[in-house]
Amino acid sequence: MDEEILIGLTSVLALGISAQWLAWRTKLPAILVLLAVGIIAGPVTGLLDPDHLMGDLLSPFVSISVAIILFEGGLSLRMSEFKKIGGVVVKLITFGIVITWALAAIASFYLLDLGLEISVLFGAILIVTGPTVIIPLLRQVRPTETAGSVLKWEGIVNDPIGAMMSVLVFEIIIAGGFGSISGKAGMVIITTIIYGTFFGGLGAGVLYFMMKKHWIPDYLQNPVSLMIVVAMFTASNLLQHESGLLAVTVMGILLANQKDVRVKHIIEFKENLQVLLISALFILLASRLKIEHLEYFNIKSGLFLLALFFVVRPASIFISTIGSKLTI
Repeated sequence: MDEEILIGLTSVLALGISAQWLAWRTKLPAILVLLAVGIIAGPVTGLLDPDHLMGDLLSPFVSISVAIILFEGGLSLRMSEFKKIGGVVVKLITFGIVITWALAAIASFYLLDLGLEISVLFGAILIVTGPTVIIPLLRQVRPTETAGSVLKWEGIVNDPIGAMMSVLVFEIIIAGGFGSISGKAGMVIITTIIYGTFFGGLGAGVLYFMMKKHWIPDYLQNPVSLMIVVAMFTASNLLQHESGLLAVTVMGILLANQKDVRVKHIIEFKENLQVLLISALFILLASRLKIEHLEYFNIKSGLFLLALFFVVRPASIFISTIGSKLTI
């Protein structure tokens, strides 16, 4: 059994990094290659079974990995950059989110026959673009500086927002549906913002103070920062589900925009760790698919995907960027 787990973990690492290298050599998006390799390793050949390999550890591993990736994303967000593109970003994470949510829910309802409540929940989940997808794509596509900055900000910031909206809708559904919406549902958003902001600020403050006072030797600064990120994420999540994503994002942004403590080496470490985590995540998640899931790929799901690609997302972006300096 121990040998089987060892082989499985080694396979995840080897397949993930090999897929990254293959993407680099072929100039294909890394996510595309990672998904293909994961599907081949999982449902096609049966060589990898993440649920059997990791068991109950799989979900926490995914959560912590996403938290670390979001923190690294937060470290890349500069307020000097935001001053130039802030208007577009704000529209994207407000109007854009509402448009994406509404249109995705409508498409789910009419094309997938999911029912009203599940369609609204599905629409909320589809708000998220996320740094696990956007950052590797930006590395491959290399858009103009302005467009790249907007995409980076939108992808990182809307991740915790999408998670928060999904939790809100889920809480409403299990509480009795949209016909029984109460003030408790609104408190989900408020408590998420409060806990996420508090623990994000606390984590940034603790790390800043320790580094400012030289309480951490150079060789421990990366491990200590990683420890604090995971601690703040976990503490915030324990008090309010999914608020940890906001906490690590806030922590990253605060550390990136202070002037007194150098965090360049932390950023470099997290960038390397990000590549490793994204590689493992996509291999694990893609290999969890089952052959029987192919029954969901039909005309209706195809039309739904086309609607997302060519109606929902373009409409959200176009309406949100009207009046901006971005070209058509």
